[in-house]
Amino acid sequence: MIPIKLRIVGGGEDLLGDMNRKSANMDSLVVCFGEFLIDLVPTVGGVSLAEAPIFKKAPGGAPANVAVCVSRLGGSSAFIGKVGDDEFGHMLANILKENYVDNTGMRFDQSARTALAFVTLRADGEREFLFFRHPSADMRLHESELDINLINKAKIFHYGSISLIEEPCRSAQLAAMTIAKKSGSILSYDPNLRLPLWPSAEAAREGIMSIWEQADLIKVSEDEITFLTEGCDPYDDNVVMNKLFHPNLKLLIVTEGSAGCRYYTKAFKGRVPGIKVKAVDTTGAGDAFVGGLLSSLASDLNLFQDEKGLREALAFANACGALTVTGRGAIPALPTKQAVVDALTKYNAS
Repeated sequence: MIPIKLRIVGGGEDLLGDMNRKSANMDSLVVCFGEFLIDLVPTVGGVSLAEAPIFKKAPGGAPANVAVCVSRLGGSSAFIGKVGDDEFGHMLANILKENYVDNTGMRFDQSARTALAFVTLRADGEREFLFFRHPSADMRLHESELDINLINKAKIFHYGSISLIEEPCRSAQLAAMTIAKKSGSILSYDPNLRLPLWPSAEAAREGIMSIWEQADLIKVSEDEITFLTEGCDPYDDNVVMNKLFHPNLKLLIVTEGSAGCRYYTKAFKGRVPGIKVKAVDTTGAGDAFVGGLLSSLASDLNLFQDEKGLREALAFANACGALTVTGRGAIPALPTKQAVVDALTKYNAS
């Protein structure tokens, strides 16, 4: 076994650590933009939505998960998005506050409700989604509601593709990306494909790729590569470099679930193995990976050019994803930095 070395960055292993660390880390702020919603998850596993006897509510939404993950790992993060001016919306805002995520960029819509998503992992291993967004509050964020000062503070500005599906949120995201880029932020993109939300597969492909070349950092899964390249082999390095890598990209990451991840830059490429664990709930694993990687990059942007350091950061991110699947629910299962350190120490000792 090749030992995985750990690069510890930032401060504060404890979720309830000193709040002063936040002001100290403002120069490494990660701002996450997008959807925040209520996931309704069956209380039993391996059933379809129709077969589920009872559902339990949980906070959901990839950008918000990433923001909480960064904070829980000791970094500084903020969230920008819109929820309903309802019980669920205020509950979500409070969850961010409890996790020391800056929620001043959140907006509340008085006429649209907080989005709901029913999510289950069926017996065949496939996830099943049913969304209630007709429209939901997150889709109604206007450019005029953006917290420009908060965006300007971002060292890394992270976003997905779901906000691109409908106006006015699409224009709000494009404007936020432009503001962040002009202020010198690193643009981080996780497409996070949710095909049922798009009008068609072609619309999803076009929408996701429409902002592809603006990103400095992109994280995609194997399935997303197959979808975006219309059936090409996701394990072929030539496919990745010729179809998905663009001239301005600093780093492209391909996640492989429990197997780990691959990384591609202009100067080097490679693979970092994952940590094997007993999975209970895979929800939020990719978001935990992204949060782990962004927490490292926010503290040291030189990792883009430092392969040894990048590999250590990716081992850390892999461990974040692995630990998250050992618990139920994305945000409750996100690890602290000390838990990740302990997991990697145990892995290296085995």
